[in-house]
Amino acid sequence: MKKLIAGLALVLVSLSAQAKDRLEVYTDYDIGKEIITVTTVKVDANMGDVYLAGLKESWVKAVTIQKEMGYIKNYRIFASELPQSGDFNMLLVVYFDSAADLEPNQERYQAFMKKWGEANQKRSQEISAKYPEVRTLTGEYRFREIIMK
Repeated sequence: MKKLIAGLALVLVSLSAQAKDRLEVYTDYDIGKEIITVTTVKVDANMGDVYLAGLKESWVKAVTIQKEMGYIKNYRIFASELPQSGDFNMLLVVYFDSAADLEPNQERYQAFMKKWGEANQKRSQEISAKYPEVRTLTGEYRFREIIMK
């Protein structure tokens, strides 16, 4: 009888261990609403400051306006402390409240373009045309937080 109980206990422990080799969404974890987009960039050696100067006059200006208008939650630029390692050495990160903020929206686009203006658009195009000389985009990613229970 003791062997039978010990055997059943072993089977139950084994089954419970097998049951948790995979987690189930909304039971074991939730998925966050916030969306984070990440662009990975490989900036050429000794060109980090040149690329940052261009970003400041183009991308940073654009996302700052988008943040002021409430279209994005926030943005960040991250640079590797080891710039010569790996497939990328800089990250351009944008935080959105939800996926709805990524949907095409003509009204929001036109409002942004009005605020952005022709001068910024022209300057941004000039700067972007020179980017291939100093950097290579290596990837684009869209992330959501996994919230463990």
